[in-house]
Amino acid sequence: MRAYVTCREALPRNAVHALRTALLGSRFVARSPLMGTFQASRGFAFIFTHEGRTMLEARFPFLVPYLDRVLAPASSRGLLPWHERLWGARKQRPTPNAFYLNLLLLEAGRGVGRHIDATLQEPSGVTGATPQHVSVLYLQVPEQVRGGELRLLRHDTPVGEVRPREGLLVHFRGDLQHEVRPFTGGPQGALRASLVCEQYVFTPEALARIPAFRIQSKAGFAAYLDDQRERPDGSAAGTLE
Repeated sequence: MRAYVTCREALPRNAVHALRTALLGSRFVARSPLMGTFQASRGFAFIFTHEGRTMLEARFPFLVPYLDRVLAPASSRGLLPWHERLWGARKQRPTPNAFYLNLLLLEAGRGVGRHIDATLQEPSGVTGATPQHVSVLYLQVPEQVRGGELRLLRHDTPVGEVRPREGLLVHFRGDLQHEVRPFTGGPQGALRASLVCEQYVFTPEALARIPAFRIQSKAGFAAYLDDQRERPDGSAAGTLE
């Protein structure tokens, strides 16, 4: 398999801008719900399954174009071995059925240390569970900055480096180590914003342990209640963690 593939204009520019405005303006933005190397970042996240996607889209309809693009099997097809891309596989690969979607905000001088994504390992109860692949869409990259690259490694050996740019979509193998280098320069208070989706394949037994739809945010329960009050249609809210 290839280590990673990229698409420079994954969504129309106006769709990227609308997605960025909605996410960065959300009341759920706070200190990152992730621990470890993410402690210097901000954002919020969703856990959802294939079945729970309907609830997520009903509550956050601005995510629909992103999810349609990123979760489509054809979007990450370039990660397949060349013979499968050319002739197809004898046995169809399983489609991801559980997802961790994280808004990642980084200030100048802040990065993310080397790690392998395994966010759904604990809730699934599957030891060593990693995503089938991880998808990153860059929503905002400050102008005239240096650094901020996504570095990909296998057993501490570099296999790729991606320079962020607005609208760029990256899919990479879920078993790869990766890190985000800090950026410098740019306007005061500038943020590097990306939307990261870990895509997992679980057995029915493990999948049953994953919440269909859950919001993860450090903004507090008051933000969740305010969010509920602004939904007069009564659409599914999910649960807050």
